[in-house]
Amino acid sequence: MRLLLAEDEKELSNALVAVLKHSNYSVDAVYDGADALSYGISENYDGMILDIMMPKMDGIEVLKKLREKGINTPVLLLTAKSQVSDRITGLDSGADDYLTKPFAMGELLARIRAMTRRKTEFSPNDLSFGNITLSRETFDLKGPDGTQRLGNKEFQMLEMMMSNKNVLISTERFMERIWGYDSDAEINVVWVFISYLRKKLASVGADVEIKASRGVGYTLVQKQEK
Repeated sequence: MRLLLAEDEKELSNALVAVLKHSNYSVDAVYDGADALSYGISENYDGMILDIMMPKMDGIEVLKKLREKGINTPVLLLTAKSQVSDRITGLDSGADDYLTKPFAMGELLARIRAMTRRKTEFSPNDLSFGNITLSRETFDLKGPDGTQRLGNKEFQMLEMMMSNKNVLISTERFMERIWGYDSDAEINVVWVFISYLRKKLASVGADVEIKASRGVGYTLVQKQEK
């Protein structure tokens, strides 16, 4: 999943980015409200984390403008303010959740999981297809022949495919959602990670496989019985 983090305290932002990436999220970090609005409008995110007190434009104003433009991406507000009136203002402006500083990183991650699950219909922590299961909490891929821990990009790619099984996902879509528009990565990096995933699927005895459509993208399908 891809997140936008808008936090003007650089040290806190760096710490949050490290934790989120360790938890297999792709993160774009910005440091003021104007950039938060620009990124929020132009990019495609699964969730946004907005600090309320930011230079150029505060988080509430960013949130209001995003909602006015019809952008319904889930938003978690961060603030040092704990008064009930501030929470009410944030929620009434279209926020999905509210977290007061200082907070535990575990609680932040739990709130992000809950917020992104509410984006559409309920999405369970375990994704299943054929005889494999992917855990969104432990990042483990399980099959009849064992368990494999997936790395950050591997997890995000397989999560995308298991959430869209039997659907062709273009190489450009993987790049956009996982590496981001600003990435210096070459597009063939997608093929490299597909290769890693195929090996891990084989190692757990999966009865599903990643089919390639040359020059277009990839589809997760169940193997045909011979």
